[in-house]
Amino acid sequence: MIQVDITNRQRRLPIDRPRLEAAVRRAIEQAGRKSAEVSLAIVNDATIAELHGRYLDDPTPTDVLSFPLERDAEHLDGEVIASAETALRAAARYGWTPADELLLYVVHGVLHLAGYHDGTPEQRKRMRKQERAVLAHFGLRACYRARTASNR
Repeated sequence: MIQVDITNRQRRLPIDRPRLEAAVRRAIEQAGRKSAEVSLAIVNDATIAELHGRYLDDPTPTDVLSFPLERDAEHLDGEVIASAETALRAAARYGWTPADELLLYVVHGVLHLAGYHDGTPEQRKRMRKQERAVLAHFGLRACYRARTASNR
């Protein structure tokens, strides 16, 4: 059983709860977990910057934070916090909507909970493959480099 609790702590970007929940579930299932309890919070930049500073010693806004609480071969328990304001700022650079950018952050955060990392080129390649598979389920294709007028 996969349980997803979503909290919206911001007002700038309307969120699609069923879509976000489906993305969390898809990422968990794709990572091979049979059960999970995931708390997802959509926040503003001030909140994520405060958490980023408190837990990672970097007081700047970021896109997503993940906090695994319990992880084994079958079960996953953790928290994902994603910034709607960061998604609003970044989306146009990547050629999609802020809601799609936020969806990527959520998928990325859940994959971190599941044990995926992106610190090395090989780890990043593996994580992006998983991200692409989840996003494809929503008819999306991730672009990881900012688009310019010449490459749109």
